[in-house]
Amino acid sequence: MQFEKDFFLGAATAAHQVEGGNIHSDYWAQEHMVHTDFLEPSGDAVDHYHRYTEDIRLMAQAGLNAYRFSIEWARIEPEEGQFDEAQVLHYRDVINTCRENGIEPVVTLLHFTSPKWLISKGGWESDETPGYFARYTRYVMERLGADLRYVCTINEANMGIQVAAIAKRYMQQMMAKMQAAGTDGLAAAGGGKAQDTTVQMGLNLEKMLANQKAAEAERMELFGVPKTECFTSPRTPHGDEIVMEAHKAARAVIRKLMPHVRVGLTLSLHDIQALPGGEERAAKEWDEEFLHYLPAIKDDDFLGVQNYTRTRMDASGTLPVPDGAEVTQMDYEFYPQALANVLRRVAADFKGDLLVTENGIATSDDNRRVAFLQTALCGVKSCLEENLPVKGYFYWSLLDNFEWQKGYSMTFGLIAVDRTTQTRHPKESLTYLGSYHG
Repeated sequence: MQFEKDFFLGAATAAHQVEGGNIHSDYWAQEHMVHTDFLEPSGDAVDHYHRYTEDIRLMAQAGLNAYRFSIEWARIEPEEGQFDEAQVLHYRDVINTCRENGIEPVVTLLHFTSPKWLISKGGWESDETPGYFARYTRYVMERLGADLRYVCTINEANMGIQVAAIAKRYMQQMMAKMQAAGTDGLAAAGGGKAQDTTVQMGLNLEKMLANQKAAEAERMELFGVPKTECFTSPRTPHGDEIVMEAHKAARAVIRKLMPHVRVGLTLSLHDIQALPGGEERAAKEWDEEFLHYLPAIKDDDFLGVQNYTRTRMDASGTLPVPDGAEVTQMDYEFYPQALANVLRRVAADFKGDLLVTENGIATSDDNRRVAFLQTALCGVKSCLEENLPVKGYFYWSLLDNFEWQKGYSMTFGLIAVDRTTQTRHPKESLTYLGSYHG
């Protein structure tokens, strides 16, 4: 079973997770706080900043024909209004290396991390941020846009809303535990493991919430604000509107400067399944996760679909992973069937092209990664047979990398990395994925 030659079959990364040394970003600052939410700092990551040529060649040798990567805003504009031309040249080299190896570069302009200065000015709850993002987009597109055909403005534009929802759920659970435990409630509530497998990124939720008070003074010292409104911080409804305004502003810049470039954003989407009694809750969840974004994205050229698992809901709300089900390192249910279900559901309402911009599994057993890929790709193939406009599949991730607050403990990659030497060790799954290219 192979895809057509013009189908994008590739892998994805995010700059902060693989490049290393992203010293001007909000995440770098937070990783080095005393009261940090991160298990460890990103450091030199997997040194993709210097080793991108080797990594791109490994993709090409395996048979992949596309690479989704992000440009780091904090490198391009390390201080407000001060742009670093040398960093633009770096990303031009990455793009050129892709082209030289028969790899289509698909660029994301914002993948979670922002310049530290932006957070000091109110971050992703400030009405000024769409203007700053449009200015950054203009700078990048004027210099790199002629060499690109696909640009994602914002990665997982709905992430902040998802984080807000799980933070609310967690606090409700803790309050319920405290009330049930009586006078010793606080100690009892803190004794459990905080998990929420519905958010598709590496969060250390328990530490994040426990640190809130202790970190306020430190944040004030670092950022000049007691509450950092980063892209992945719990987001208000107004903040959600700001993200959409930033996307629309960037889209307008891209279309004016580079009308040949196809533009869209990506969303974190679950296969939301309603059990008896859960139909209303499931419908509300899908509206919050996808449908309410349609007015802002209906004119986009494509939508990046990012899916890792399913969510089951009944009358009581979101259900845990079924007893006995296989789970990944991220505590997600192993459920690669979810991707095809999501693609079909999205295609019913969004009429542009679809790119699977992320889909993957964190596991130390590469045989399970191959099994995951086999089922997921079979689902994509069935969607194509149904004439759904799916134009590409990007596995997450090309490399074992820095999984945000969870550090280097999660292994999603098609390529393992010995971080003491930065030596690359391609896994069988890389070759397996490449075998699907026609």
